[in-house]
Amino acid sequence: MECPFCGKPNTRVIDSRPGKMEFEVRRRRECQECTQRFTTYERFVKVPVIIVKKDGRREDFNREKVMTGIKKACEKRAISINRIEKTVDAIEQDLRETNERELPSKIVGEKIITALKQIDDVAYVRFASVYREFKDVADFIQELKALAPKECLPLEFDGILDKADDRS
Repeated sequence: MECPFCGKPNTRVIDSRPGKMEFEVRRRRECQECTQRFTTYERFVKVPVIIVKKDGRREDFNREKVMTGIKKACEKRAISINRIEKTVDAIEQDLRETNERELPSKIVGEKIITALKQIDDVAYVRFASVYREFKDVADFIQELKALAPKECLPLEFDGILDKADDRS
């Protein structure tokens, strides 16, 4: 490490300890030439994951966008912010563990859908309606039929779906 005072490369570590942030190490160093002391911080650098959008644009994975989407889907539901944060953590970790530098946005969306389906059916349908671009009530009904056990569906439910299909 080069001394910031005299520019000489001969420095030694006097003390190391964890930094304030996760994956950070704080080191006190001393220059063996000019005896000045200084502090350095070493951080683990995450390899960026690039998301390839439907239209071909590329952008860095944005954890906040995932968090916002899930929060909106879970709005006014009995789901804690800790649960949402853990879900976003798990999604981000899954994406990073693929060891792929570029991933299609579809993979991110499907991971969110899968996670929401395990957390809350209403949040799942809310997110799915936007993500899968539901066009009308028939799309909602189709999704609800897939979610609900057969014995829970009223007999008229199939008739509603048939009428919605006739309108298209």
